[in-house]
Amino acid sequence: MNFVWAFIVGGLLCVIGQLLLDLTSLTPARILVGYVIAGVILSGLGLYQPILQLAGAGASVPLLGFGHLLAEGVRKAIEEMGFWGILTGGFMAAAGGVAASLTAGWIAALIAHSKDQN
Repeated sequence: MNFVWAFIVGGLLCVIGQLLLDLTSLTPARILVGYVIAGVILSGLGLYQPILQLAGAGASVPLLGFGHLLAEGVRKAIEEMGFWGILTGGFMAAAGGVAASLTAGWIAALIAHSKDQN
């Protein structure tokens, strides 16, 4: 049943993004930023954790999950370090994922041979 909920929630997030692309004049970049901000807001209100428990990867992998990760990292860092946690919490929480994506991109660049697009 976990896979079903992950598929439903992840698919619903994709449908909302596609509808925003098709029915509004928002650019993809603004929609992506909006998703991250929505994840931060939902996490701050305590509404994202139940969705995350229900859908697992269907809720943690999309950009809403990244916003939730940032908000939780800041919350925990504030508890540990006080005011300075506001500045460092998001970086510490997201460091592992960002490092992994940069490493994967670097390895892909070594393997693949890009060509001029002109």
